[in-house]
Amino acid sequence: MRKIIHVDMDAFFASVEQLDRPELRGKPVIVGGAPQRRGVVSTCSYEARKFGIHSAMPSSTALRLCPDAIFIEPDHRRYQRVSALIRQEFFRLTPIVEPMSIDEAYLDVSALCPTLEDAKNTAQKLQQTIFERTGLTASAGVSYNKFLAKTASDHKKPAGLTLITPENAADFLDRLPIEKFYGLGKASVKKLHQINVRSGGDLKKLSPAILKALFGKSGAFYYSIVRGVDDRPVELEGDPKSISREITLPENCTDLREIRILMRMLARKVARRAAKKGFVGSSITIKLKYADFQSITRSITIPSPTGDGPEIGNYAVALLEKTDVEKHAVRLAGVGISQLSPAHAPKETQLLFDFT
Repeated sequence: MRKIIHVDMDAFFASVEQLDRPELRGKPVIVGGAPQRRGVVSTCSYEARKFGIHSAMPSSTALRLCPDAIFIEPDHRRYQRVSALIRQEFFRLTPIVEPMSIDEAYLDVSALCPTLEDAKNTAQKLQQTIFERTGLTASAGVSYNKFLAKTASDHKKPAGLTLITPENAADFLDRLPIEKFYGLGKASVKKLHQINVRSGGDLKKLSPAILKALFGKSGAFYYSIVRGVDDRPVELEGDPKSISREITLPENCTDLREIRILMRMLARKVARRAAKKGFVGSSITIKLKYADFQSITRSITIPSPTGDGPEIGNYAVALLEKTDVEKHAVRLAGVGISQLSPAHAPKETQLLFDFT
């Protein structure tokens, strides 16, 4: 049986800000773009969450919910430095670490811990080490697969520690509201509510055929996880699948020339990021979000991989012609490359030999 720990830092960005600035402790702190610039909440302190504020909420909405909220622009370099310290502690325990984001990761400690109870004790020591090293709290979940470990870490926050064993998994999942099932998005939850499915116990009553009809291929995954079955391994962090940059505009833009300029600017930023990571891409993608919040993407596969900013920009501008951008006001724009390969990969060349 595997022993997996899921570690999730508590309100990470906001907690770092409160750590660095003691005057912010105990106050509703929102890390994200300013309301007057059409910003979005990246994360917020637990004091702010009491007002119903959450990640991805428009900052203007957050301000209406909590007029006393303190908005702070993200300091990603600072967060990356703290994240690196935390990851060091992960790798001191086990080489099998799968980072999910800057503030959470799965750890497979099967080789280190004979039992799940040992894994729980290890997780508790890790929480204490993280606090001593950074001054920040983390929540942790321990179980025999990834889904249950993630579910456990969300169960008690902040600074919580939950163990789900084979013996108590069924009862735990039966009682769990479907909103708490990792992998079930808002649209899926809405569908289930419409047929009066409110808990894991209700979800378990649905047959594979019904779940497939409702959710397609995802139905099989839902059928498994509600029964505590998840065979996915903890995977080491690999190469990125894509490199992209996007920006939410201060005001809606209807000027096609400005949008083209913006695409070229984003393409240069993507190129710089790709060069830093050592990759080129064979596919170019653009993303637009209109004023009515409709999102569209357009992609093209190019003849040979590139990491050149102007070239990426040319393709991005050309892809605009495949959209209805002239008929809409744009609030967000993005450019990305995918189908990545190492920038230093040798090119195939025809060798010529002189036999005279």
